[in-house]
Amino acid sequence: TMADCHRGSAAEIPVTSNGDLDQSPDKVFLRVGLWAQSLASSLSPQFHYFLTVKLYLKLVVQQFSAKYSPPPKIMVILLSSTMKTPPGSGAVVLSDDLKNPAMEKLDLVRKWSINTYKCTRQILSEKLGRGSKTVDLELEAQIELLRENKRKYQNVIKLAQALANQLSQIMQTQKQLGDAFADLSLKSPELHEEFGYNADTQRLLSKNGETLLAAISFFISSVDTLVDKTIEDTMINIKQYEIARVEYDAYRTDLEELNLGPRDGNTMPKIELSQQQFQIHREKFERMRNDVSVKLKFLEENKVKVLHNQLILFHNAIAAYYAGNQQQLEQTLKQFHIKLKMPGGESPSWLEEH
Repeated sequence: TMADCHRGSAAEIPVTSNGDLDQSPDKVFLRVGLWAQSLASSLSPQFHYFLTVKLYLKLVVQQFSAKYSPPPKIMVILLSSTMKTPPGSGAVVLSDDLKNPAMEKLDLVRKWSINTYKCTRQILSEKLGRGSKTVDLELEAQIELLRENKRKYQNVIKLAQALANQLSQIMQTQKQLGDAFADLSLKSPELHEEFGYNADTQRLLSKNGETLLAAISFFISSVDTLVDKTIEDTMINIKQYEIARVEYDAYRTDLEELNLGPRDGNTMPKIELSQQQFQIHREKFERMRNDVSVKLKFLEENKVKVLHNQLILFHNAIAAYYAGNQQQLEQTLKQFHIKLKMPGGESPSWLEEH
């Protein structure tokens, strides 16, 4: 019944944490698509297509009119235009009183609406366990591994940044302690040498800390670039591939359903059109799958090269610092062409002074 349709669709409506409806565009499309699908499925099959698409668009305009006033002009044109349904057919026939530019835009909106409806239905079918999904096991495993590695790299960056912050605080304390020892060395003749040794030690530790901090900062910057630029670029391609996969499965399902039905003068044109759309989306899906495979291959090579260098830098700098090997610490920075920045940029580095 109509009431059952409303209850069924209401159960799927997403809400925000404060109980309000989620009004983001994607959620609006999904919500009204669910409503339209459940309502149209209760009617006779010959009206299914026409009423679903028309109701879907009408609901979209109503949703957007409430939040984004005025609604998109092309959608108003679509709903206000004369629409007819030939007897025994679900096809939509538009009136001829619209000019060509408007008709072209109208056709684009119609195709977008049909594609959105099909993809929404496909996603829901997969979520409910009723629809089949095309899966490339090898590629999916590589994608999942990339996502997992991205999370782990981000955690390494977070921890390395925490280490750099803590090291910076230690350096500030060492500087202050060195100054305090130096002051006491001048004012305590009987302990002049003892305070002086400690002042020199704290100052040297602080300077070595600056060198280590420069190495850690370079490590963080390089790994962050790998994650936020190189890996993220591949993730964008993966998202496009996943969208193409949903479209491919949606049109594949449509074609399979039509092929299971009767073949007569009314259904054959629909089957042929569905076959053409299926072929277009299959080619797009295969092209996107190949692009992602190539991207993942080059990403892996680049990732290994970048991390190989950065991990050597991080290890050598940390090991030299805690071993008290000032010469090795200096050599590490020179090896990776890292310049030690000094406040004001006028004074030479303590490395240059030795």
